[in-house]
Amino acid sequence: MALRVGVVGGGQLARMMIAPAVELGVELRVLAEEEGMSASLAATAVGDYRDAETVLAFARDVDVVTFDHEHVPQDVLQTLVDASIPVHPGPHALRFAQDKLQMRARLQEIGMPQPEWAAVTSREELQAFLDGHGGSAVVKTPRGGYDGKGVRVVHAATEADDWFAALAEDGRGGALLAEELVDFSRELAQQIARRPSGEVRAYPVVETVQRDGVCAEVIAPAPRSSGRMADVAARIGIGIAEGLDVTGMLAVELFETTDERLLVNELAMRPHNSGHWSQDGGVTSQFEQHLRAVLDLPLGDPEPRAEWSVMVNILGGPAEGALEDRFATAMAAHPMAKVHTYGKAPRPGRKVGHVNVAGEDLDEAVYQARAAASVFLD
Repeated sequence: MALRVGVVGGGQLARMMIAPAVELGVELRVLAEEEGMSASLAATAVGDYRDAETVLAFARDVDVVTFDHEHVPQDVLQTLVDASIPVHPGPHALRFAQDKLQMRARLQEIGMPQPEWAAVTSREELQAFLDGHGGSAVVKTPRGGYDGKGVRVVHAATEADDWFAALAEDGRGGALLAEELVDFSRELAQQIARRPSGEVRAYPVVETVQRDGVCAEVIAPAPRSSGRMADVAARIGIGIAEGLDVTGMLAVELFETTDERLLVNELAMRPHNSGHWSQDGGVTSQFEQHLRAVLDLPLGDPEPRAEWSVMVNILGGPAEGALEDRFATAMAAHPMAKVHTYGKAPRPGRKVGHVNVAGEDLDEAVYQARAAASVFLD
């Protein structure tokens, strides 16, 4: 009987696990939030991932449960563990991806380099942090933020008053995360695969380009990253994977500072936008690797197939017609490009697909990827 992997969440990350699951002879089952989501081809159930009974009923017929996102509540995750259902990554690890304050505290405990930070519960505490950090700071809501949501650069404590008010209305108290505004030269990402029995593999560190808080482009490997920088990034990633006991794929978003230090920005415990290049540019894609890891199978080679791989996100899509209507034009003009779409309706700023190009000339790969992606935009 084929191994069965249950994925909670029906988004594009679950969708992109379908092809490698078929190739590995793995049966992929998906609990989608609603009908017609990106991973509808593999959706065997539709229901609320916040409801323990719904998730438990879905999970009883699979060999392992994993995730398209990190938002499944801890009590639901614990219900699965209590029922002896393998969960990867486990709730003890996922809590650090779900709560940025817990993440910062744990990274501090295991000695990982990160921005200076503090938990602030009032305007006065935030103002004190601002006063100690040159009058500017990044303020984040500890839970629920992604793609730039729940993140603000503030220069006065009053700029977070609405978030403090929301904490007070919630009735449970809590704090916001204040971080120093890092003077960085670029953003990087380090991906690590780790299986329950302990095997770990590191992908090349990549450069990410963010626009309006959303990843727009990725270059793999990051230019000017050979030698010491690659070694340091891999050590950070492996140290976090082992220190937090992450199983599956882990993405560590990093700042490279102007004085050439690496600081941990964010964590994602699942396949990640920064690893989409590996679908066409890597020996083992992050999606195949994630399935291998959560099933505790031997990990694949994470090395690139070409000297350079470039990923460009398709953000927004066409104002009229479907993305698929423009495939022929993109294919004819850019035969090197590999186009991946997510089955989503276009909307301004929404990730609806991406383009990968791999080759030996970086400038040419960047040009081809950008030009192919632009075919799908108005």
